[in-house]
Amino acid sequence: MSTWLAIAFSPHNPAMQFVDKGVWFNSPFPVQYHVGLDGMSLCLVVLTSFVVLMSVLASQHIGQKRPKLYYSMMMLLSLSVVGVFMSLDLLQFFVLYELELVPMYFLIAIWGGPNRDYAAMKFLLYTFFGGVLMLGGLLYLYFQVQQSGIQPVTFDMIELAKQGSSLMRPAQAVCCLGFFLAFIIKLPSFPFHTWLPDAHVEAPTPVSMILAALLLKMGGYGLVRICLGFFPDIMASWGPYVILLGAFNVVWGAIACLVQTDMKRIIALSSVSHMGFVLIGVGAISAAALNGAIFQMISHGVVSAALFFLVGCVYDRCHTRDIREIGGGLARQMPFVFYFWMLAALANLGLPGLSGFVGEVVVFYGTYTSPLAMAGSADPVMVRFAMVMAATGVILSAGYMLWLLKRLFYGPEQAKWLGHLSDMNGTERLVALGLSVFIVLLGIYPRLITNAYTGYSDRVCKSIQDTMKSNLISLN
Repeated sequence: MSTWLAIAFSPHNPAMQFVDKGVWFNSPFPVQYHVGLDGMSLCLVVLTSFVVLMSVLASQHIGQKRPKLYYSMMMLLSLSVVGVFMSLDLLQFFVLYELELVPMYFLIAIWGGPNRDYAAMKFLLYTFFGGVLMLGGLLYLYFQVQQSGIQPVTFDMIELAKQGSSLMRPAQAVCCLGFFLAFIIKLPSFPFHTWLPDAHVEAPTPVSMILAALLLKMGGYGLVRICLGFFPDIMASWGPYVILLGAFNVVWGAIACLVQTDMKRIIALSSVSHMGFVLIGVGAISAAALNGAIFQMISHGVVSAALFFLVGCVYDRCHTRDIREIGGGLARQMPFVFYFWMLAALANLGLPGLSGFVGEVVVFYGTYTSPLAMAGSADPVMVRFAMVMAATGVILSAGYMLWLLKRLFYGPEQAKWLGHLSDMNGTERLVALGLSVFIVLLGIYPRLITNAYTGYSDRVCKSIQDTMKSNLISLN
């Protein structure tokens, strides 16, 4: 069905498409069932469908334990994520955003590793706290619109995108802060990132694929759709600080990866680093940078799913994720695992020609050419310093990914593994090939998806930049 949506979608139509709308309930708040798609939503819905399919195929061993409950939780998780990306009613968006906690908690707590109870509870507490902040911002926004006499008083996200900038600036700042904190917890961003490595380490491989590829994107999507869409003036004033926070995430995550010995923890912390580019793109108030941030979300979804799947392939055979215990030399006994690992690792470090390169380089270009980096802006030095910092993170990402490859696959074969390891089976090759095809395809032909959402990012950033210019003129 998502493939049909992609074929039927018209990239030249700026309005929401495939809209379906109906009254849900009117008391105490007017809430609608209201869904629709634009280009950004469409790309994330297709990504969700694809990654969930790959995760189900990768569940051939996991699903043998209580399979009905396992696949029910997977489908409920898929419903909530797709619902978030398609929702056009803010309260409906919040309900589906929080619904995701239920299946993900059980998927970690029942099918996870030895410390699954701790990891599942930590995930639940962090993300539930973010949900409380979002609910506070949501209700405050509703009552502020009501008190201001703006009509209509609604949770309709299309109307709220027009009404948000009409509120008093302090009210906008409070609302935006609640949403912003909720979304960077989910992204996740420093200092709220500590739930992610624990959840990944304990989650089974298919659940890690969904967690990295889809759940983190809910945070990035919220930043673009709600924070930028509803409160453009506030995000423009916060832009340099958001860019600096994103650059710090890029470097912090990369440095943390260099000292890890658990394969899953390395890939999890690399997600923190790569999601930093999404923050940079959101903060830059530039159409190019925002395009790069959206592309980075989709690219990282495919690359991280591939990496976590390949970690699972090694773990299923070696029964350890500790690089020191594996000792290297796996390439001869598992050549297909090695080839796919090499491709996904090179995409993760941003090799030109693969999808990881496109998002990062466009974010850099867009930020360097954004109004915030120009000489006449308020904080050009901070923005340029942040970009230099982020560039060092790119170098570090090449270091930890290549070092990880070396310690896993290169060097002499270990006597303890001789004759005990097998290469990928047919289903595993299908999953790895499916993910790898999109890594290459998006790397050599990014217009496959950028045509869909470029119009949206252009409109959002042009509106913000026009507001910034008019504010500067009135100040002068």
